[in-house]
Amino acid sequence: MTETLRRLPAVHVLADAAAAAAPTSRAPRWAVVEAARRAIDARRAALLAGTAADPAIDAAEVAAAAERLADRSLRRVINATGVVLHTNLGRAPLAPAAIDALVDVARGYSNLEYDLAAGGRGSRHDHLHALIAELTGAEAAIVVNNNAAATVLALSALATGREVIVSRGELIEIGGSFRIPDILALSGCTLVEVGTTNKTRVADYERALGPDSALVLKVHRSNFAIVGFTEEADVAELVALARGRSLPAMVDLGSGAMIDAAAQRGIGLPVEPTVREVVAAGADVVCFSGDKLLGGPQAGILVGAADTIKRLRAHPLMRAVRPDKLTLAALEATLALYRDGAWRGVPALAMLDLPLDAVEARARRLVATVGDHGTISLAVVETTATVGGGAMPTAELASRGVALRSDAGRGPDALDAALRAGRVPVIGRIEDGRLILDVRTIGDDEVAEVAAAIRAL
Repeated sequence: MTETLRRLPAVHVLADAAAAAAPTSRAPRWAVVEAARRAIDARRAALLAGTAADPAIDAAEVAAAAERLADRSLRRVINATGVVLHTNLGRAPLAPAAIDALVDVARGYSNLEYDLAAGGRGSRHDHLHALIAELTGAEAAIVVNNNAAATVLALSALATGREVIVSRGELIEIGGSFRIPDILALSGCTLVEVGTTNKTRVADYERALGPDSALVLKVHRSNFAIVGFTEEADVAELVALARGRSLPAMVDLGSGAMIDAAAQRGIGLPVEPTVREVVAAGADVVCFSGDKLLGGPQAGILVGAADTIKRLRAHPLMRAVRPDKLTLAALEATLALYRDGAWRGVPALAMLDLPLDAVEARARRLVATVGDHGTISLAVVETTATVGGGAMPTAELASRGVALRSDAGRGPDALDAALRAGRVPVIGRIEDGRLILDVRTIGDDEVAEVAAAIRAL
């Protein structure tokens, strides 16, 4: 064994061999050396454990490992899952206008907190106030870093130390086991549940109101549906009840649809309440996400009555949850598309709005671009796409995908792993024992990249 271990290559020798084996590699020297060191350590452990007999190490494998080490951890991937707002894949892709605005602000300095007209200190909260107010009909607006932060801020500012009335059927859990009762507790509020899971009436809220009540909260069930024998109080009813007791009414709208019911039906989606509709119903504060149905960057947006939003803006927690310049730049450009009547320029909405014949044409173009190559067989198949991202849980869209099958005996898991390991990872889904790439979420400009990834199999 000692003799065998002595035959393991030195780190610098293996690193030089790896560099020679991949002369076009972009991996820096530190990555090659580290990959060599790890490979030697792994082979030494295998020899000692008896799971390997040969001390030789493949230099090409070390070179490939070095490239993986040098890669950025956060990378662009191609979403071939058919889930438009895929939380694990970063939710909404940004519109070109949003990317341009983000890059323009990122490349140098900006007037983030500088008033150009006055020549003195300004506020980051002023940049989007007028635009959001115009789009939603609200008196005032502020932006924070996500909708969970928006909820915590509003509850902390309006109800700390007092009771918040919520329907039992709206005590939802969002991603990461983040639950409404936990948010209330974190905000220092006391939860008062009313009604039942499937039925909550205005009278249930009314009976729960007392001297310690601070807020009536309605939470939109954006990531699940209750169907059948159901009933719930609408926003206008709760606003009237709250105002009768001189209390604010808040709506956590979650996904934040900005296109009207007609446009939603035109896409073939179930109708979600829009931010403008909820504001018009009189809610004192409405919060929603920027990266779900709105289709912008991760952000939480709060709109409502001017005096209420002023309280939130002045709260000490505001500094901890405020957005950065990149978020504000991308969000402003995204919102401008809605203002200009160009919401189809928002990539997530464009994917949802894409006609089925165009989806099928994209699938057939992918197959044709791959061509007859190697041992991978391709077939265009019918699929079902979803909205995802905790939005429109019952929505399903007819779609098309390309099913991959290996004639060399590789199963769908192996094909999936190989595509994920590519220079630009392609993320598909395994369904009915097949690896399927749903093309509704593959951009026209990504078809050639996906074809190249398939040919590399």
